[in-house]
Amino acid sequence: MSKIAVFPGSFDPITRGHESVILRALPLFDTIVVAIGENSEKKGYFPLETRMSWLRELFVSQPRIVVESYSGLTIDYCRKLGAHFILRGLRTAADFDFERGIGLMNRAMMPDLETIFLLSAPEYSALSSSIVREIHRNGGDISRFIPEAIKPLMT
Repeated sequence: MSKIAVFPGSFDPITRGHESVILRALPLFDTIVVAIGENSEKKGYFPLETRMSWLRELFVSQPRIVVESYSGLTIDYCRKLGAHFILRGLRTAADFDFERGIGLMNRAMMPDLETIFLLSAPEYSALSSSIVREIHRNGGDISRFIPEAIKPLMT
């Protein structure tokens, strides 16, 4: 059985923290699916196709990292893929409290699904997409917070 992990998120935009978690998790899994969840009630700051192209460009040299989008419950998407792992990054204790509840509910609905938590690298513990969006929205320089590979794509 192939070890497939789904790393769900909005990646609006992807940050160096996301990139770090994904690359550090790669030795643990055969495939990591970076999955942008589509929420019909929430409009992304950056268009979905733009975020997907950034992710594909970022991981172009990593054939075991797949970029997709999905809608609906993450566990249904995991079932569809045959994935038995959800990957999540933790920056703070608050992240753990939030993610733990989601992980327990996911496991109650899909008992063979494990949520794997990786701690963020210390230098990224204050970094979040929402902060990066706010800096960008107000004309600030976000280049220190996003992966090198997508800097030329940001316009």
